[in-house]
Amino acid sequence: MSDMDFSEYEVDLLTLVDDEGVEHEFEIIDEIENDDGHFLALVPTSQEPEDFSAEAETYYIFEIVEADGEEQLQEVESEELLDKLADTFESRFAEAMYEDEDEEE
Repeated sequence: MSDMDFSEYEVDLLTLVDDEGVEHEFEIIDEIENDDGHFLALVPTSQEPEDFSAEAETYYIFEIVEADGEEQLQEVESEELLDKLADTFESRFAEAMYEDEDEEE
């Protein structure tokens, strides 16, 4: 078993409040800023252990917008843009996984 230094890993957490006022905590797993806007890929942090494997590939994409001088998150309304962003995020996830595998060797 190799010694791993986890001090280099920093987790960015974000709490969102749904329409019913319930708070949900998410981890920011990636961020894209391009001509279409500024977007975050988020995964829920409070998954039940038995749901984790089923939910492992589930993430949410939100756009950062400015409203009343404050940054807020909103859902991406355009299915075309959402598909484009999902393709980009998933390519980046695959690249990161490939890099991690190379580092382990």
